[in-house]
Amino acid sequence: MKTLAKIFLALLLGVTLSHAAAFSKDAKFRNVKIHITADKPLTTGANVLEFTIKKAGKLVKDANVVVRAFMPAMPGMPAMESKVSAKALGNGRYSAKLNLAMGGTWQIHIFITPKTGRKYRVKTSLNI
Repeated sequence: MKTLAKIFLALLLGVTLSHAAAFSKDAKFRNVKIHITADKPLTTGANVLEFTIKKAGKLVKDANVVVRAFMPAMPGMPAMESKVSAKALGNGRYSAKLNLAMGGTWQIHIFITPKTGRKYRVKTSLNI
């Protein structure tokens, strides 16, 4: 009986880990909190990120969300930017496909414009 229980727990743990996000990060500005996830590890090129947005603990639904990823100019390299409108997935979740052209630290600004109320900008960074 103990062996069967161990096998069941091992299978349950395996299934749980296989459904975990490969990337996860939290960002906030005042009472706006964003949980950022991706199914695959972040790489150079196209990356699909999902954002769960809450304001004062409540999901932000039906907002216009724009995501801007940029890397400032450095000696011998021009500035780079990827700016996209996120697609609403429902229940405060949004998805955006960002093109991150090279490895390094990318600054991320998430602009949230709800149907009513003030516009918010949440800043964070991603390392590739």
